[in-house]
Amino acid sequence: MEINYLKRLGNYPSIDEKKSDYINSLKPLPELEIVNLEKIYNNGETFPKALKELLHLAGSACYLLEYGLSNTREEMQEDAREWLKRYDRSITRPFFVIDVFNGGDQFLFVYLDDGNDPVVYEAVLYDKTPLWVHSLLDRKLSEFLDGRLNIILAGDNPF
Repeated sequence: MEINYLKRLGNYPSIDEKKSDYINSLKPLPELEIVNLEKIYNNGETFPKALKELLHLAGSACYLLEYGLSNTREEMQEDAREWLKRYDRSITRPFFVIDVFNGGDQFLFVYLDDGNDPVVYEAVLYDKTPLWVHSLLDRKLSEFLDGRLNIILAGDNPF
C-alpha cells in the first residue's frame, strides 16, 4: 500500500525502548482483516485513506495509541459500542475507534464519512454536557499522530 498521509509514522517502524514503556514497534493489520473491518463498520466501503494507512502500518500494535484490553480491532470497536449503550449514548454517523482509555468510558475515533484524512474526536461518555463528543482541536488523523510522534521522539509519554 502506498502511504500518503502517514509517511512520517511509516518512517519510524520502531523506536528506542527508552521512549516507550511497553510497545516500541508498529505491527500491521493484515489486509484481509482491514477489508473485514470495512465490511462490518463501513458497509463494505473503503475506509478513509489515512485510517487505512494507520491500520496497514500499525493496526495490530502502535506505540502512539492505546488499544486497551481488546485482542483485535474488531473487539475494540464492539467494546466501545457496548460502552455507548451502557452510558445511553449514541453516535449516528459511521465511526471507527482508534484509541481507548480510562477504563471504558473514553475513546478516540474518526468519522468514516469525513474525507481521506478525518478529524479525530474524543467521546467522554460520563460527561453530562452536550460536548461529550468533541474534536481534538480540529486535528486530522495525520496531524494527531504526528503530534504524538513528536512527543515520543522527544522522550516523553504521548498519553
